[in-house]
Amino acid sequence: MNPILPVQYFVPDAEARQWKDGRMYIYGSYDLSGDTFWCSNEYSVFSSADLVNWQKDGVSFTSEDVPWHTGITPLPLYAPDCIYKDGRYYLYFCSADNSEGVAVSDTPYGPFRDAVPVDGPHGDAIDPAVFVDDDGQAYIYWGQFKCRGARLKPDMKSIDPATLNTSLINEEEHGFHEGASLRKRNEIYYLVYTDISRGRATCIGYATSMTPLGPFKKRGIIIDNDGCDSETWNNHGSIAEFNGNWYVFYHRSSQASRYNRRVCIEPIFFSDNGSINEVEMTTQGVSAPLDAGSRVEAWRACLLSGKVRTEPVDKGLEAGEERYREHLAFIENENWAAYKYIDFGLGKTSFEALVASAVYGGEIEIVLDSPEGTWIGSCKIGCTGGWHVWENVSCMIKPTSGIHAVFLIFKGRPNGRLFNLESFWFGDNRRTEETK
Repeated sequence: MNPILPVQYFVPDAEARQWKDGRMYIYGSYDLSGDTFWCSNEYSVFSSADLVNWQKDGVSFTSEDVPWHTGITPLPLYAPDCIYKDGRYYLYFCSADNSEGVAVSDTPYGPFRDAVPVDGPHGDAIDPAVFVDDDGQAYIYWGQFKCRGARLKPDMKSIDPATLNTSLINEEEHGFHEGASLRKRNEIYYLVYTDISRGRATCIGYATSMTPLGPFKKRGIIIDNDGCDSETWNNHGSIAEFNGNWYVFYHRSSQASRYNRRVCIEPIFFSDNGSINEVEMTTQGVSAPLDAGSRVEAWRACLLSGKVRTEPVDKGLEAGEERYREHLAFIENENWAAYKYIDFGLGKTSFEALVASAVYGGEIEIVLDSPEGTWIGSCKIGCTGGWHVWENVSCMIKPTSGIHAVFLIFKGRPNGRLFNLESFWFGDNRRTEETK
Protein backbone atom coordinates (compact mmCIF):
# COMPACT_ATOMS: atom_id res chain seq x y z
CA MET A 1 0.00 0.00 0.00
CA ASN A 2 0.95 3.62 -0.43
CA PRO A 3 2.79 5.23 1.19
CA ILE A 4 5.10 2.24 1.27
CA LEU A 5 7.10 2.85 4.47
CA PRO A 6 5.84 2.77 8.06
CA VAL A 7 4.04 5.98 8.98
CA GLN A 8 6.94 7.44 11.00
CA TYR A 9 9.31 7.59 8.02
CA PHE A 10 9.31 10.55 5.63
CA VAL A 11 11.48 9.78 2.62
CA PRO A 12 11.16 11.97 -0.52
CA ASP A 13 13.31 12.15 -3.68
CA ALA A 14 13.62 8.38 -3.98
CA GLU A 15 16.17 6.79 -6.30
CA ALA A 16 15.32 3.09 -6.53
CA ARG A 17 17.91 0.44 -7.45
CA GLN A 18 17.71 -3.35 -7.58
CA TRP A 19 21.15 -4.71 -6.75
CA LYS A 20 22.75 -8.12 -7.24
CA ASP A 21 21.22 -9.52 -4.03
CA GLY A 22 17.79 -9.16 -5.68
CA ARG A 23 16.52 -6.55 -3.23
CA MET A 24 15.24 -3.12 -4.20
CA TYR A 25 16.98 -0.28 -2.36
CA ILE A 26 15.69 3.25 -1.89
CA TYR A 27 18.08 6.20 -1.58
CA GLY A 28 16.29 9.43 -0.72
CA SER A 29 16.30 12.54 1.37
CA TYR A 30 15.00 12.26 4.92
CA ASP A 31 12.34 14.66 6.20
CA LEU A 32 11.48 14.98 9.87
CA SER A 33 7.82 15.33 10.86
CA GLY A 34 6.97 18.86 11.93
CA ASP A 35 9.99 20.50 10.33
CA THR A 36 9.49 23.70 8.34
CA PHE A 37 12.43 23.23 5.97
CA TRP A 38 13.51 20.74 3.32
CA CYS A 39 15.27 17.57 4.47
CA SER A 40 17.42 16.69 7.48
CA ASN A 41 21.16 16.17 7.87
CA GLU A 42 21.05 12.39 7.35
CA TYR A 43 20.19 9.68 4.86
CA SER A 44 18.69 6.29 5.67
CA VAL A 45 18.48 3.36 3.26
CA PHE A 46 15.39 1.16 2.97
CA SER A 47 15.14 -2.14 1.10
CA SER A 48 12.61 -4.78 0.11
CA ALA A 49 12.53 -8.21 -1.51
CA ASP A 50 8.98 -7.75 -2.85
CA LEU A 51 8.22 -3.96 -2.96
CA VAL A 52 5.59 -4.52 -0.27
CA ASN A 53 7.50 -5.28 2.92
CA TRP A 54 10.24 -2.72 3.55
CA GLN A 55 12.96 -2.61 6.18
CA LYS A 56 15.14 0.24 7.37
CA ASP A 57 18.77 -0.71 6.80
CA GLY A 58 20.02 2.10 9.01
CA VAL A 59 21.51 5.56 8.74
CA SER A 60 23.87 5.43 5.78
CA PHE A 61 25.40 8.93 5.82
CA THR A 62 25.15 12.24 7.69
CA SER A 63 26.41 15.76 7.12
CA GLU A 64 28.91 15.10 9.92
CA ASP A 65 30.58 12.67 7.48
CA VAL A 66 31.29 15.56 5.08
CA PRO A 67 34.85 16.82 5.72
CA TRP A 68 34.19 20.36 4.49
CA HIS A 69 31.28 20.65 6.96
CA THR A 70 33.60 20.23 9.96
CA GLY A 71 33.04 22.88 12.61
CA ILE A 72 29.72 24.19 11.27
CA THR A 73 26.11 23.57 12.19
CA PRO A 74 24.94 20.35 10.51
CA LEU A 75 23.53 21.21 7.09
CA PRO A 76 20.59 19.51 5.38
CA LEU A 77 21.44 16.85 2.82
CA TYR A 78 19.34 17.01 -0.33
CA ALA A 79 18.41 14.35 -2.89
CA PRO A 80 21.10 11.64 -3.33
CA ASP A 81 21.74 8.78 -5.73
CA CYS A 82 23.74 5.56 -5.49
CA ILE A 83 25.43 3.47 -8.15
CA TYR A 84 27.40 0.21 -8.17
CA LYS A 85 30.65 -0.04 -10.11
CA ASP A 86 33.66 -2.35 -9.91
CA GLY A 87 32.64 -3.94 -6.62
CA ARG A 88 31.83 -0.75 -4.71
CA TYR A 89 28.76 1.37 -4.07
CA TYR A 90 29.07 5.11 -4.66
CA LEU A 91 26.71 7.51 -2.87
CA TYR A 92 26.41 10.92 -4.54
CA PHE A 93 25.02 13.66 -2.34
CA CYS A 94 24.44 17.40 -2.23
CA SER A 95 23.91 19.77 0.66
CA ALA A 96 22.65 23.22 1.55
CA ASP A 97 26.07 24.78 0.91
CA ASN A 98 25.61 24.11 -2.84
CA SER A 99 28.27 21.40 -2.85
CA GLU A 100 28.19 17.90 -4.30
CA GLY A 101 30.23 14.96 -3.09
CA VAL A 102 30.64 11.22 -3.29
CA ALA A 103 31.25 8.61 -0.58
CA VAL A 104 31.85 4.87 -0.93
CA SER A 105 30.85 1.61 0.73
CA ASP A 106 31.26 -2.12 0.21
CA THR A 107 27.53 -2.63 0.86
CA PRO A 108 24.43 -1.02 -0.70
CA TYR A 109 23.25 0.28 2.68
CA GLY A 110 26.52 1.79 3.90
CA PRO A 111 27.76 3.33 6.00
CA PHE A 112 29.32 5.41 3.23
CA ARG A 113 32.80 6.75 4.04
CA ASP A 114 35.69 8.83 2.71
CA ALA A 115 33.56 11.60 1.24
CA VAL A 116 35.22 13.88 -1.30
CA PRO A 117 33.88 16.69 -3.49
CA VAL A 118 32.87 15.83 -7.04
CA ASP A 119 35.57 17.65 -8.99
CA GLY A 120 34.65 19.63 -12.08
CA PRO A 121 32.57 22.52 -13.43
CA HIS A 122 29.30 22.64 -11.54
CA GLY A 123 26.72 25.41 -11.32
CA ASP A 124 23.47 24.68 -9.45
CA ALA A 125 25.06 21.75 -7.60
CA ILE A 126 21.81 20.09 -6.60
CA ASP A 127 20.22 16.65 -6.95
CA PRO A 128 23.04 14.55 -8.42
CA ALA A 129 22.04 11.46 -10.40
CA VAL A 130 24.42 8.82 -11.73
CA PHE A 131 24.16 6.26 -14.49
CA VAL A 132 26.54 3.49 -15.58
CA ASP A 133 26.02 2.40 -19.18
CA ASP A 134 26.40 -1.13 -20.53
CA ASP A 135 30.00 -0.40 -21.55
CA GLY A 136 30.91 0.58 -17.97
CA GLN A 137 31.09 4.33 -18.65
CA ALA A 138 29.59 6.41 -15.83
CA TYR A 139 27.69 9.67 -16.24
CA ILE A 140 26.50 12.30 -13.76
CA TYR A 141 23.53 14.66 -14.02
CA TRP A 142 22.52 17.57 -11.79
CA GLY A 143 21.03 21.06 -11.71
CA GLN A 144 17.98 23.23 -11.28
CA PHE A 145 16.09 24.89 -14.17
CA LYS A 146 18.77 23.54 -16.54
CA CYS A 147 19.87 19.93 -16.37
CA ARG A 148 23.62 19.48 -16.70
CA GLY A 149 25.33 16.24 -17.62
CA ALA A 150 28.82 14.89 -18.23
CA ARG A 151 30.91 11.75 -18.24
CA LEU A 152 32.63 10.75 -15.03
CA LYS A 153 36.28 9.83 -15.15
CA PRO A 154 37.26 6.32 -13.97
CA ASP A 155 37.89 7.61 -10.43
CA MET A 156 34.08 8.24 -10.15
CA LYS A 157 34.70 11.63 -8.52
CA SER A 158 35.86 13.82 -11.43
CA ILE A 159 33.87 15.19 -14.34
CA ASP A 160 35.33 15.08 -17.84
CA PRO A 161 34.93 18.78 -18.78
CA ALA A 162 35.15 18.05 -22.50
CA THR A 163 31.83 16.17 -22.28
CA LEU A 164 29.91 18.71 -20.18
CA ASN A 165 26.51 19.74 -21.52
CA THR A 166 25.08 22.61 -19.46
CA SER A 167 21.53 22.33 -20.81
CA LEU A 168 20.47 18.78 -21.63
CA ILE A 169 16.92 19.93 -20.93
CA ASN A 170 15.59 23.16 -19.42
CA GLU A 171 12.55 24.64 -17.76
CA GLU A 172 11.37 26.69 -20.73
CA GLU A 173 11.28 23.87 -23.29
CA HIS A 174 10.85 20.77 -21.12
CA GLY A 175 9.42 21.96 -17.81
CA PHE A 176 12.61 20.83 -16.06
CA HIS A 177 12.68 22.14 -12.48
CA GLU A 178 15.16 19.81 -10.75
CA GLY A 179 15.56 16.17 -9.75
CA ALA A 180 17.12 14.50 -12.79
CA SER A 181 17.33 10.69 -12.90
CA LEU A 182 18.48 8.48 -15.79
CA ARG A 183 17.57 4.91 -16.76
CA LYS A 184 17.95 2.85 -19.93
CA ARG A 185 15.43 0.47 -21.48
CA ASN A 186 15.56 -1.18 -24.90
CA GLU A 187 18.44 1.11 -25.97
CA ILE A 188 16.41 4.23 -25.09
CA TYR A 189 17.71 6.59 -22.40
CA TYR A 190 14.99 7.98 -20.12
CA LEU A 191 15.76 11.26 -18.35
CA VAL A 192 13.15 11.49 -15.58
CA TYR A 193 12.76 14.78 -13.70
CA THR A 194 10.63 17.10 -11.58
CA ASP A 195 8.36 18.80 -14.11
CA ILE A 196 6.80 22.24 -13.48
CA SER A 197 4.96 22.56 -16.78
CA ARG A 198 1.52 22.28 -15.13
CA GLY A 199 2.16 25.31 -12.93
CA ARG A 200 3.71 23.71 -9.86
CA ALA A 201 6.53 21.18 -9.55
CA THR A 202 4.09 18.36 -8.76
CA CYS A 203 4.79 16.26 -11.83
CA ILE A 204 7.41 13.72 -12.75
CA GLY A 205 8.04 14.14 -16.46
CA TYR A 206 10.45 12.44 -18.82
CA ALA A 207 12.47 13.00 -21.97
CA THR A 208 14.20 10.40 -24.14
CA SER A 209 17.33 10.12 -26.24
CA MET A 210 19.37 7.51 -28.07
CA THR A 211 22.54 8.61 -26.22
CA PRO A 212 23.17 9.31 -22.51
CA LEU A 213 24.06 12.98 -23.15
CA GLY A 214 21.28 13.80 -25.57
CA PRO A 215 19.78 15.44 -27.43
CA PHE A 216 16.66 14.72 -25.37
CA LYS A 217 13.07 15.12 -26.50
CA LYS A 218 10.28 15.65 -23.98
CA ARG A 219 7.79 12.79 -24.11
CA GLY A 220 5.27 13.48 -21.35
CA ILE A 221 4.25 13.17 -17.71
CA ILE A 222 4.53 9.93 -15.74
CA ILE A 223 2.66 10.99 -12.59
CA ASP A 224 1.30 14.16 -10.97
CA ASN A 225 0.88 14.34 -7.18
CA ASP A 226 -1.41 17.37 -7.29
CA GLY A 227 -4.27 16.76 -4.85
CA CYS A 228 -2.40 14.51 -2.42
CA ASP A 229 -2.30 17.32 0.16
CA SER A 230 -3.53 20.91 0.29
CA GLU A 231 0.04 22.27 0.42
CA THR A 232 1.79 19.93 -1.98
CA TRP A 233 4.42 21.73 -4.01
CA ASN A 234 6.99 19.36 -5.47
CA ASN A 235 7.57 15.83 -6.65
CA HIS A 236 10.82 13.96 -7.22
CA GLY A 237 11.61 10.35 -7.90
CA SER A 238 12.76 7.78 -10.42
CA ILE A 239 11.69 4.85 -12.54
CA ALA A 240 13.17 1.44 -11.88
CA GLU A 241 12.92 -2.15 -13.07
CA PHE A 242 12.26 -4.87 -10.52
CA ASN A 243 12.11 -8.52 -11.55
CA GLY A 244 11.16 -7.60 -15.11
CA ASN A 245 8.48 -5.02 -14.29
CA TRP A 246 8.82 -1.24 -14.19
CA TYR A 247 7.65 1.21 -11.54
CA VAL A 248 7.67 4.93 -10.79
CA PHE A 249 8.85 5.95 -7.34
CA TYR A 250 7.53 9.37 -6.28
CA HIS A 251 6.56 11.25 -3.15
CA ARG A 252 3.50 12.85 -1.62
CA SER A 253 3.26 15.67 0.91
CA SER A 254 1.35 15.29 4.17
CA GLN A 255 0.16 17.25 7.23
CA ALA A 256 -0.69 20.32 5.08
CA SER A 257 3.03 20.90 4.71
CA ARG A 258 5.44 21.08 1.79
CA TYR A 259 8.08 19.30 3.83
CA ASN A 260 6.68 16.09 5.34
CA ARG A 261 6.94 13.92 2.22
CA ARG A 262 6.52 10.16 1.79
CA VAL A 263 7.67 7.74 -0.89
CA CYS A 264 5.03 5.90 -2.95
CA ILE A 265 5.14 3.47 -5.91
CA GLU A 266 2.92 2.87 -8.94
CA PRO A 267 3.40 0.33 -11.76
CA ILE A 268 4.14 1.90 -15.15
CA PHE A 269 3.73 0.55 -18.67
CA PHE A 270 5.54 1.28 -21.93
CA SER A 271 3.98 1.58 -25.38
CA ASP A 272 5.60 0.00 -28.42
CA ASN A 273 7.23 3.34 -29.28
CA GLY A 274 8.84 3.58 -25.84
CA SER A 275 6.45 6.14 -24.38
CA ILE A 276 5.18 5.80 -20.80
CA ASN A 277 1.48 6.13 -20.11
CA GLU A 278 0.67 8.62 -17.33
CA VAL A 279 -0.53 6.83 -14.19
CA GLU A 280 -2.66 8.01 -11.30
CA MET A 281 -1.90 8.05 -7.60
CA THR A 282 -3.48 5.14 -5.75
CA THR A 283 -3.72 3.81 -2.24
CA GLN A 284 -3.08 0.22 -3.35
CA GLY A 285 0.22 1.00 -5.13
CA VAL A 286 1.92 -2.21 -6.26
CA SER A 287 -0.51 -4.39 -4.27
CA ALA A 288 -3.91 -5.71 -5.27
CA PRO A 289 -6.97 -3.54 -4.53
CA LEU A 290 -7.60 -3.28 -0.80
CA ASP A 291 -9.95 -5.75 0.82
CA ALA A 292 -13.09 -3.85 1.79
CA GLY A 293 -13.49 -6.06 4.84
CA SER A 294 -10.12 -5.07 6.30
CA ARG A 295 -9.42 -1.88 8.20
CA VAL A 296 -8.20 0.94 5.92
CA GLU A 297 -6.04 3.53 7.68
CA ALA A 298 -7.46 6.96 6.85
CA TRP A 299 -4.05 8.62 6.44
CA ARG A 300 -3.47 6.50 3.31
CA ALA A 301 -5.89 8.58 1.23
CA CYS A 302 -4.40 9.18 -2.22
CA LEU A 303 -6.41 12.37 -2.78
CA LEU A 304 -7.61 15.01 -0.33
CA SER A 305 -9.89 17.96 -1.07
CA GLY A 306 -10.38 20.98 1.18
CA LYS A 307 -8.66 21.62 4.50
CA VAL A 308 -8.59 17.96 5.56
CA ARG A 309 -5.07 16.74 6.27
CA THR A 310 -3.16 14.04 8.09
CA GLU A 311 -2.33 14.80 11.72
CA PRO A 312 0.37 13.09 13.80
CA VAL A 313 -0.34 11.78 17.29
CA ASP A 314 1.45 9.65 19.86
CA LYS A 315 5.04 10.53 19.06
CA GLY A 316 7.49 8.96 21.43
CA LEU A 317 9.13 5.77 22.56
CA GLU A 318 7.40 2.70 23.87
CA ALA A 319 9.18 -0.53 24.80
CA GLY A 320 12.21 0.59 22.84
CA GLU A 321 10.32 1.06 19.57
CA GLU A 322 9.19 4.29 17.98
CA ARG A 323 5.47 4.93 18.40
CA TYR A 324 3.83 7.17 15.83
CA ARG A 325 0.33 7.31 14.37
CA GLU A 326 -1.64 9.58 12.07
CA HIS A 327 -5.28 10.17 11.21
CA LEU A 328 -7.30 12.59 9.11
CA ALA A 329 -8.08 15.83 10.93
CA PHE A 330 -9.26 19.41 10.38
CA ILE A 331 -12.18 18.05 8.38
CA GLU A 332 -14.69 20.68 7.28
CA ASN A 333 -17.96 20.65 5.36
CA GLU A 334 -17.67 19.40 1.75
CA ASN A 335 -14.08 18.17 2.20
CA TRP A 336 -13.39 14.67 0.88
CA ALA A 337 -10.81 11.88 0.85
CA ALA A 338 -10.29 9.26 -1.88
CA TYR A 339 -9.02 5.69 -1.70
CA LYS A 340 -8.11 3.83 -4.90
CA TYR A 341 -8.98 1.00 -5.19
CA ILE A 342 -11.13 -1.10 -2.85
CA ASP A 343 -12.42 -4.59 -3.63
CA PHE A 344 -15.91 -5.25 -2.29
CA GLY A 345 -15.82 -8.85 -3.45
CA LEU A 346 -19.24 -10.42 -3.93
CA GLY A 347 -20.88 -7.73 -1.84
CA LYS A 348 -20.79 -5.53 1.25
CA THR A 349 -23.79 -3.92 2.94
CA SER A 350 -22.38 -1.91 5.86
CA PHE A 351 -19.81 0.78 6.59
CA GLU A 352 -17.95 1.28 9.86
CA ALA A 353 -15.45 3.92 10.95
CA LEU A 354 -13.39 4.96 13.95
CA VAL A 355 -14.03 8.66 14.56
CA ALA A 356 -13.57 11.39 17.18
CA SER A 357 -15.22 14.78 17.61
CA ALA A 358 -14.95 17.40 20.32
CA VAL A 359 -18.03 19.42 19.36
CA TYR A 360 -20.62 18.87 16.65
CA GLY A 361 -19.71 15.82 14.65
CA GLY A 362 -21.18 15.54 11.18
CA GLU A 363 -21.71 12.94 8.48
CA ILE A 364 -19.70 10.75 6.10
CA GLU A 365 -21.22 10.11 2.69
CA ILE A 366 -19.81 7.07 0.86
CA VAL A 367 -19.59 7.60 -2.90
CA LEU A 368 -18.09 5.33 -5.56
CA ASP A 369 -15.77 6.07 -8.49
CA SER A 370 -15.73 9.91 -8.35
CA PRO A 371 -16.83 12.72 -6.02
CA GLU A 372 -20.00 12.97 -8.11
CA GLY A 373 -20.31 9.21 -8.51
CA THR A 374 -22.69 6.62 -7.10
CA TRP A 375 -23.92 7.35 -3.57
CA ILE A 376 -24.20 4.14 -1.52
CA GLY A 377 -24.75 5.38 2.03
CA SER A 378 -24.33 7.97 4.75
CA CYS A 379 -23.05 7.58 8.29
CA LYS A 380 -23.87 10.09 11.04
CA ILE A 381 -21.26 11.09 13.64
CA GLY A 382 -21.95 12.70 17.00
CA CYS A 383 -19.73 14.36 19.58
CA THR A 384 -17.47 11.75 21.19
CA GLY A 385 -16.12 14.10 23.86
CA GLY A 386 -12.75 15.02 22.36
CA TRP A 387 -10.65 15.14 19.20
CA HIS A 388 -8.83 11.99 20.34
CA VAL A 389 -11.73 10.23 22.05
CA TRP A 390 -12.44 7.49 19.53
CA GLU A 391 -15.73 5.69 18.91
CA ASN A 392 -16.95 3.24 16.28
CA VAL A 393 -19.86 4.35 14.12
CA SER A 394 -21.68 2.22 11.58
CA CYS A 395 -24.42 2.41 8.98
CA MET A 396 -25.99 0.32 6.26
CA ILE A 397 -25.05 0.94 2.61
CA LYS A 398 -26.52 -0.17 -0.68
CA PRO A 399 -25.23 -3.66 -1.51
CA THR A 400 -21.94 -3.07 -3.31
CA SER A 401 -19.68 -5.51 -5.13
CA GLY A 402 -16.65 -5.31 -7.41
CA ILE A 403 -13.67 -2.95 -7.38
CA HIS A 404 -14.20 0.79 -6.91
CA ALA A 405 -12.53 4.02 -5.96
CA VAL A 406 -14.11 5.09 -2.66
CA PHE A 407 -14.71 8.77 -1.93
CA LEU A 408 -15.60 9.72 1.63
CA ILE A 409 -17.38 13.07 1.49
CA PHE A 410 -17.61 14.90 4.78
CA LYS A 411 -20.70 16.95 5.65
CA GLY A 412 -21.71 19.10 8.61
CA ARG A 413 -22.10 22.67 9.85
CA PRO A 414 -20.98 25.26 7.27
CA ASN A 415 -18.00 26.59 9.18
CA GLY A 416 -15.50 24.94 11.49
CA ARG A 417 -13.97 21.59 12.25
CA LEU A 418 -16.27 18.55 12.25
CA PHE A 419 -14.48 15.34 13.33
CA ASN A 420 -11.34 13.21 12.93
CA LEU A 421 -11.19 9.91 11.05
CA GLU A 422 -8.77 7.16 12.06
CA SER A 423 -9.88 4.25 9.87
CA PHE A 424 -12.84 2.61 8.14
CA TRP A 425 -13.95 -0.76 6.74
CA PHE A 426 -16.96 -2.46 5.17
CA GLY A 427 -18.99 -5.44 6.31
CA ASP A 428 -21.80 -7.71 5.22
CA ASN A 429 -24.68 -7.46 7.67
CA ARG A 430 -27.32 -9.08 5.45
CA ARG A 431 -29.31 -11.72 7.30
CA THR A 432 -29.62 -15.13 5.69
CA GLU A 433 -31.71 -18.17 6.51
CA GLU A 434 -28.61 -19.71 8.13
CA THR A 435 -28.19 -16.79 10.54
CA LYS A 436 -31.82 -16.30 11.51
